[in-house]
Amino acid sequence: DLNQLHVFYWLPLPRPRRGWRTPMDCYKGVTGTIYEYGALTLNDEEYIQFKQYAGKHVLFVNVAAHAAPCLPAELNALHEELKPFGVVVLGFPCNQFGKQEPGKNSEILSGLKYVRPGGGFVPNFQLFEKGDVNGEKEQKVFTFLKNSCPPTSDLLGSSNQLFWEPMKVHDIRWNFEKFLVGPDGVPVMRWFHKAPVSTVKSDILEYLKQSKPE
Repeated sequence: DLNQLHVFYWLPLPRPRRGWRTPMDCYKGVTGTIYEYGALTLNDEEYIQFKQYAGKHVLFVNVAAHAAPCLPAELNALHEELKPFGVVVLGFPCNQFGKQEPGKNSEILSGLKYVRPGGGFVPNFQLFEKGDVNGEKEQKVFTFLKNSCPPTSDLLGSSNQLFWEPMKVHDIRWNFEKFLVGPDGVPVMRWFHKAPVSTVKSDILEYLKQSKPE
């Protein structure tokens, strides 16, 4: 049945150093910083220049409400636990992976509050307007982040679940991939979307410990 045919894209990439559960270290000598970019907050309330996060570690996450109902709450907890260490979580809704963020900007917060995960949930981290993270119309900050770090997997995914063109080696693989940016605005590490939030937390804490001045 041709309707059930799945096409997978394989790319000749190096595998993660110690498996996908550990972060990929970003490239050395990256030109530029996130401070050259900015984004509109959800509901077009404010345009935030990322240079306002100078001196902080910033975790960029492409999010989708229909992907994994437990993950927004886990990101809330991560943001709360790492905030004392100068870490900020930023969420970017995207509908390019399995069409799992179908709502309009004006619907996303109410969807989180009443449906997924529901129970009155309110994100404590900054959400930005819905947009693309891959393809011709990808947000420029994601172009920078992706080109600053190795891809997290050699398998791009099933073509009938990926909604962008052209497809490139460094593209984000799925919802909830994560990039950590250092206090100088330069990307530090990148996680595969399946890496548990608990692993991301421990990796960040270990990185902060190692990078702490003597």
